Amino acid sequence: MMTADPFQAISDPHRRTMLEELRRAPTTVGELATKLPVSRPAVSQHMKILLDAGLVTVESSGTRRIYSLSEQAFLPLNIWLDQFWETS
Repeated sequence: MMTADPFQAISDPHRRTMLEELRRAPTTVGELATKLPVSRPAVSQHMKILLDAGLVTVESSGTRRIYSLSEQAFLPLNIWLDQFWETS
């Protein structure tokens, strides 16, 4: 369920980097934290914003939480952006 504005969620450069990493493969907060100049708790907070915006999903595997892109959530963003490239 989307509760936050996806455009606001992608406004942060760290969250955009996280989305780029998730585009490559599903991953955990710990794995994402090794690729960013922020702490694991900060990555968790960023992931919560992305989850609330519906841009990522999470699946539990034992004690690990594995995050993935929610590709269908990007469709409305894509449609909205595409209007600026349409010709009349």
